[in-house]
Amino acid sequence: MLFAVDIGNTNIVIAVHDGKNWVQSFRIYSDQRKTSDEYFVVLESLFSHSQLHTKDIDRAIISSVVPNLTRAIQKNVVRMFGIQPLMVDRFVKTGLKNETIPPELGADLICNLSQAHYLHPDSAVVVIDFGTALTFSIVDVDGSVPGASIAPGLVTAVNALFGNTAQLPQVELKIPSSVIGRNSQDSIRSGIMFGYAGMVTSIISQTELELGREVYVISTGGLSSTIAPLISRVNQVSPMHTLDGLKLISDLN
Repeated sequence: MLFAVDIGNTNIVIAVHDGKNWVQSFRIYSDQRKTSDEYFVVLESLFSHSQLHTKDIDRAIISSVVPNLTRAIQKNVVRMFGIQPLMVDRFVKTGLKNETIPPELGADLICNLSQAHYLHPDSAVVVIDFGTALTFSIVDVDGSVPGASIAPGLVTAVNALFGNTAQLPQVELKIPSSVIGRNSQDSIRSGIMFGYAGMVTSIISQTELELGREVYVISTGGLSSTIAPLISRVNQVSPMHTLDGLKLISDLN
């Protein structure tokens, strides 16, 4: 079985793949103040309650965009399973033209593009990841990686609005019934949801202009399913896309 870890700025997503399906997944808060031993207690507790056994894990892979947590999780994977995890970077086998991957491109985006090109090798693909940051990563038909666009994520934008204003409330993000809000919550929902949908559509159009071809669009991340109905250009909503990319890279290596 494969033990896959995606370390993000807000959450660490952990999942176990049995060769056919993802059989378990967990989500824990990315806390840089926790020690390696504290993370071991959390990981061991989650795993022991999953009805899986450590001896069943024969492969592990880690994608991380939080350097301060990378070593702690890597160390605990070795401690729990006795195996060295594969660390995703632009030097491992990805199915992409690795020499074209920008040096600063996040490991999570490499996973997204690897899976995207595997699924749609005859198309240029844009993967939109609705996480702490809203990222648009691009892979061309030949497997080359032109680059990415990054904006604040939807929740990040709401938190900034809430934290820097005196009278605006914290809100749950969902599509409002009207673009014109009659109260603070619906007004914020309208500005964020319709505003971000417009931004996403614009960036996709600008990307196609620069590439000179139409792109296939995959949406992933926590709020991908919530906002996707507002974005007609999204061809596929894939909540497990990054994890599937981790599985693919593990197989390739």
